[in-house]
Amino acid sequence: MIGVVVIGRNEGQRLERCFASIPKIILVYVDSGSTDDSVALARAKGAEVIELDRAAPFTAARARNAGFAFLIGQHPELRYVQFLDGDCELAAGWLERAATFLAQHQDIAAVCGRLREKHPQDTVYNLLCDIEWDGAPGEARTCGGIALMRVDALASVGGWRSDLIAGEEPELCARLRAAGWRIWRLDAEMAAHDAAIARFGQWWLRTLRAGYAFAQGAALHGAPPERLGVRESRSAWLWGFALPLLAALCASVAGPWGLAVLAAYPLQVVRLGLRGENWWRALFLVLGKFPELLGQLKFRIERTTGAVPRLIEYK
Repeated sequence: MIGVVVIGRNEGQRLERCFASIPKIILVYVDSGSTDDSVALARAKGAEVIELDRAAPFTAARARNAGFAFLIGQHPELRYVQFLDGDCELAAGWLERAATFLAQHQDIAAVCGRLREKHPQDTVYNLLCDIEWDGAPGEARTCGGIALMRVDALASVGGWRSDLIAGEEPELCARLRAAGWRIWRLDAEMAAHDAAIARFGQWWLRTLRAGYAFAQGAALHGAPPERLGVRESRSAWLWGFALPLLAALCASVAGPWGLAVLAAYPLQVVRLGLRGENWWRALFLVLGKFPELLGQLKFRIERTTGAVPRLIEYK
């Protein structure tokens, strides 16, 4: 009933741990141009291997589509597909619990659970990922790329959009919901993720990619009722562009006192912290508006010029 699609690129020992966490079921590994021994490792572990053509831009969505097409082509009896990244380890018992839930709820297209960062104590950036992934259980607007999906539901909407370099998960979920399906998050352990974000620059690029995804989502599904990425895009423009511009204008009129407008940033951090956010997360949510704005600008420039989008990689 269940097949697994693992996608990866140069994951090294993380990929070996990923395979070790997967039960002995139908497994396909899709590689996006690895230069290490990922392909040989996958074959040694008994996985079917798909190596994507390097002539076309790599995207996670393209890799997942390739794996999904192979699975349902070779095994049309499959009802569910678990998508997993090569830097993740599946939690014991997750597949059984998730598949049982889908079998009992025929209108649900995808189910996810608690995704944890493996080493949240190593860096503040890993900690931020762990907090970000801690969503409330119940019906959800979106799931991440690590989820168990109903084959019929995914096929009915044409799968993932292979041309998207970021934000392919909420975009897919928007189409699933528009087709009448629902998304659900279980109160259960799903997987551990090794984000391996050790440097500020990595966090910056990951957040820039999020800003790009918000702009892209708003362009594709920004109209009511979905409004995908609209609020997040407006927030990036407000805090990343409008407020600094206002401070500069005030300073040109009132001198240094005009820069008092910038006090809105620490006040926003305090407001978020007092509202219940982790204080590190509150700080980086505000700081993140600047790389998010750059992601917004990158999307708009590429859309205007017709440039081919390339992956925004942070590790």
